[in-house]
Amino acid sequence: MTQPTPPRVIGLDLSLTCTGIAGNGWTDTIRPPAKLRGHERLQWIEDRIGDFAHRCDLIAVEGPAYGTQRAGIQRGHHERAGLWWLTTQRLWVNKIPFAVVDPTSLKRYATGKGNADKAAMMLAVARRFPWFDGGEDEADALWLAAMAADHLGHPMCDMPAANRKALDAVQWPDLTLAVA
Repeated sequence: MTQPTPPRVIGLDLSLTCTGIAGNGWTDTIRPPAKLRGHERLQWIEDRIGDFAHRCDLIAVEGPAYGTQRAGIQRGHHERAGLWWLTTQRLWVNKIPFAVVDPTSLKRYATGKGNADKAAMMLAVARRFPWFDGGEDEADALWLAAMAADHLGHPMCDMPAANRKALDAVQWPDLTLAVA
């Protein structure tokens, strides 16, 4: 019996300096040249995302973290918001289904706790994906991709039921996948 082809999913952890991007069995980063700023940098990042995003069944994008209180968070806030809107607009225009996953749901899916720190996220990714050797941005992107795949019925790893409840907090797009 032929198994259905797993859906092509991508997770995006957007950043102006190091966007994490991941799918089933792979992770990568998108790092713009340091000299790029403003519109040039945004366009460069958007073009790289576009290279990965075509023909995706579903993309999970981390939503903005409005409550973050890290030092210097306001610097670049306006441009980061622009990157988020440009990315989701491009996906929408190109009719690429996407879901916005709030940071709390992402952390809850990965660790079981909605307030997990980066160390807990890295520990969880190492436990569930032994092949993973990336950084924090890639780890978040991989968890986003895992959520999308799990939502579509093709989990990338076994997850506890309590963690999977985080899927219910996401507004997933209405879509129908062709079964191969």
